[in-house]
Amino acid sequence: MADQPTIDVAYIAGLAKLELTAEETERFSQDLNQVLAHVQQLEQWDTANTEPMYHPLPVFDALRADEPGESLSNEAALANAPAQGEGQFRVPKVVESAH
Repeated sequence: MADQPTIDVAYIAGLAKLELTAEETERFSQDLNQVLAHVQQLEQWDTANTEPMYHPLPVFDALRADEPGESLSNEAALANAPAQGEGQFRVPKVVESAH
């Protein structure tokens, strides 16, 4: 295969606040590399003249009408929030940079 990107499983697990053993990190690294290899195989196909599909089978959903209705007040939505500020939920930063 061509240059295959590597995935830093330990870094991703840290972002997700998961504690993985060395064996789990190695197994997930192998699994993700297999997924990337499969994607590289798929990229070899010429799909320029292929009509996009949203689902391989016809889908018939029974959905309710999308009509406006009552919603929670800002105070009610934030009532049980562990942290809030300026009328918004406060969450910890998980991304170090935008790059």
